[in-house]
Amino acid sequence: MPQNQTPSSSNPVPDAQPGLPAKAQIYGLDIGGTKCAVGTLRKGRVEEIARFPTEEFELSFRKIVAAIAPMIGVGTAKPIFGISCGGPLDAKNGVIVSPPNLHPSWHGVAIAGRLTQHFGGRAFLMNDANACALAEWKFGAGRGACNMVFLTSGTGMGSGLILTGQLYEGTTGDAGEIGHVRLRADGPVGYGKAGSAEGFTSGGGIARRAAALIARTPGPKPVWAEAVDPITAKLIAEAARGGDALALEIMREAGEHFGEMLAILIDLFNPQRIVLGGFFPLCRDLLEPAIQMVLEREALPGPRAACAIVPSSLGETIGSHGAISVALHHSEAK
Repeated sequence: MPQNQTPSSSNPVPDAQPGLPAKAQIYGLDIGGTKCAVGTLRKGRVEEIARFPTEEFELSFRKIVAAIAPMIGVGTAKPIFGISCGGPLDAKNGVIVSPPNLHPSWHGVAIAGRLTQHFGGRAFLMNDANACALAEWKFGAGRGACNMVFLTSGTGMGSGLILTGQLYEGTTGDAGEIGHVRLRADGPVGYGKAGSAEGFTSGGGIARRAAALIARTPGPKPVWAEAVDPITAKLIAEAARGGDALALEIMREAGEHFGEMLAILIDLFNPQRIVLGGFFPLCRDLLEPAIQMVLEREALPGPRAACAIVPSSLGETIGSHGAISVALHHSEAK
């Protein structure tokens, strides 16, 4: 068993998938700013077979190969790989272009080609927000919705769109990049832009906002931030629950910006459901009061009333579910 493997399985996936060859080998690769996860579809379930920190590309690729190689069958159908990664991507050609949260060694990597050169078969690349939108729509909190938005809410901030019962990717596969939308003329940097939605609402952006506030505030650091570098959104949330005034203010402010971002999505797409992933389910109690206050002020009343805002239900395996969903999505389209 490869080092750092963390096997786990989650929601069942239908065994019979239109367009899939008999005994198809389905694998998923989720590439994130902090971790990579490898999954497979086994006996109708998504099973995560390995998870490890994201490093420089060649180091990470060796671990990916080590996780998949023992699983590849002999004399069976060629493998089908789904790859989920933050944008920007050249999804059509299977190339990772320049995601801001990945090491530069990943930029320009033809990841789909590298996998098929090594293992054969077919490989498909998709923006991680779109992949996770498919996963939540098919197997999670978005089931049954005709119009749904999924938000990544992690190291970065992006959204995946299910519109009129179909994944909407846009002309270049980059539709839904809400994290790049500017909420203020200036503010925390996210997605290469100061004052962006990602800068204000992603886990990384909230942490950077906290670090900046602490640095320019006279006097000693808060106790919760004294011995920690870097500060994380999880740490801020824990301090807020403990009653720390600065941490509570940071989370309240993040909730307000979250509400502004959600109001834009509600007004633009009129969804039945918005599913929030990443750190949101863990911080919902701290963010939701400010979110609701801003939505009542900012969003159109009719679309707001028609939209349920819910946490992701796939938990820590959503990335693996998303990557598997990419393989299934493209296979069904053939």
